[in-house]
Amino acid sequence: MDNLCCFNSIVGGRSSCSSGKGRSRNGAVKYGFALLKGKANHPMEDYHVAKFTQLQGHELGLFAIYDGHLGDSVPAYLQKHLLPNILKDEEFWTDPNRSILKAYEKTDQAILSHSPDLGRGGSTAVTAILIDGRKLWVANVGDSRAVLSKNGQAMQMSIDHEPSTERGSIENRGGFVSNLPGDVARVNGQLAVSRAFGDKNLKLHLRSDPDIQNADVNSNTDLLILASDGLWKVMSNQEAVDIAKKTKDPQRAAKKLAAEALNRDSKDDISCIVVRLKG
Repeated sequence: MDNLCCFNSIVGGRSSCSSGKGRSRNGAVKYGFALLKGKANHPMEDYHVAKFTQLQGHELGLFAIYDGHLGDSVPAYLQKHLLPNILKDEEFWTDPNRSILKAYEKTDQAILSHSPDLGRGGSTAVTAILIDGRKLWVANVGDSRAVLSKNGQAMQMSIDHEPSTERGSIENRGGFVSNLPGDVARVNGQLAVSRAFGDKNLKLHLRSDPDIQNADVNSNTDLLILASDGLWKVMSNQEAVDIAKKTKDPQRAAKKLAAEALNRDSKDDISCIVVRLKG
């Protein structure tokens, strides 16, 4: 199982599989991640962020999954800019909710204005900011998901933005939702998420504002899982928590989740971050 991630396998110039881990300065919070290229015939389009950083006397855990489509230029841009744009906002320490909203909007505007460089692609995003190991802010656009475990019970901290559930918003903007037999619902017959960064050709009919949730981290809060839909298409929130909880080392837990998704015949790229919030 631990040999799942093979660092020497290069696909499209990027490793087809990678993993890693880290911890907070005092070692109380540990994280691990695993990224696994799917079976589709294109280069890996998932990008991630997982790190701790010091800012203005606070320790921040920064975690994100960006699941790109029609190329990897938009998720690569998000990896570099989205979380920094949140933290640069002057209101972050007083009103994180507003800072996250503004940064998501600002980042999407930047992507659209760069559109010739960034091509026609797009990306989902799920971001999690852990402040001093005590407060968690989660935001998302699209169907990458964050799940928190409290006393072993899975709590979804994000909302899957799917065309079938946001049909009204899409139609109000002049778009339509297709439901072809054997396929998922799609915006204008193309995109399987109803909110995304980029996607200039569909932007008139798409939203890019995030759903935002926050939670206090206390002795009942076990772990946080962020993953792309390559995991969630084949696994329930509770199944993922149960698998991750069994493995103390979060890097091994993330690898196990990715391996299990592959085992269940997930065809998509699979990206997974496991954050163990108490030792």
